[in-house]
Amino acid sequence: MKTVLVTGSNGLLGQKITEKVLADKSVNLIATNRGQNKYPVLEGYIYETMDILDAEQVQFVLKKYKPEALIHTAAMTNVDMCHEHKEACWQLNVEATKYLASLCERMGIHFIYVSTDFVFDGLNGPYQEDDEPKPVSFYGESKLEGERIVQQMKGNWAIVRTILVYGILKDMSRSNIVLWAKGALEKGLPIQVVNDQWRMPTLAEDLAVACLLAVKHKAKGIYHISGRDMMSIVELVRRVADFWNLDKTLITEVSSGSLGQEAKRPKKTGFILDKAMTDLNYQPHSFEEGLALVSRQLAVSVNRLNN
Repeated sequence: MKTVLVTGSNGLLGQKITEKVLADKSVNLIATNRGQNKYPVLEGYIYETMDILDAEQVQFVLKKYKPEALIHTAAMTNVDMCHEHKEACWQLNVEATKYLASLCERMGIHFIYVSTDFVFDGLNGPYQEDDEPKPVSFYGESKLEGERIVQQMKGNWAIVRTILVYGILKDMSRSNIVLWAKGALEKGLPIQVVNDQWRMPTLAEDLAVACLLAVKHKAKGIYHISGRDMMSIVELVRRVADFWNLDKTLITEVSSGSLGQEAKRPKKTGFILDKAMTDLNYQPHSFEEGLALVSRQLAVSVNRLNN
């Protein structure tokens, strides 16, 4: 059984990878994150505290467990925060990636780097893996620089790009666009939603499966991983409202420019998924199937809280 180390295991993707591994016992998992483990199940895998900015700690953990593969999910992903705190963003998304990649190269570890649709400018979506990246935000620039570092590795590497990940954790502490829209509309709050950006939202479970498929198939190169449905952000929010029978009159369409966000967003991204479907047998859920899964998980969480 392969030993696989995951960075950022407390995040949405990290926890979904842990969940998947515990369900199918596919790999020997070493989950790592800065600080305490937030995953509610503590058995069936190993958790190590590891700050990816602490070179000594990273080296110690990798030498201790000698993983065959490393899935690097840890990153600063808030686009506006990256714009406001460029140095911190660069340290996390570039410098930490550079050190991890160099260690993986030296130790013969298959390095899987999770990247983003924000490496593209959004003028020609949906995109194939070999389309030219042109980021319009500092976040996108930092992730593209991470990609360049990975592509220069002499060892085995894969880049998994993804789009607008949604899902729910057992502690329900982290938000994403689906949970934000559902929560606001349930409270009867009016919300402004952009009508001039298009995405293919990705169920966190699908992305977790894809990362593990990349390990299993010893994937090499760039892979595009997202949901299968292209939609505008306002359509996404309306589909959330429809799914949970919420009041769509609370939704006001606005243009991106009217929000006054300093960090630019690409207009239309989206991915052509043929390569991942062919090489990795990647089979994403439809958006409504993803919402149904989130709904079932929410019901389980509510029952747990009530009992």
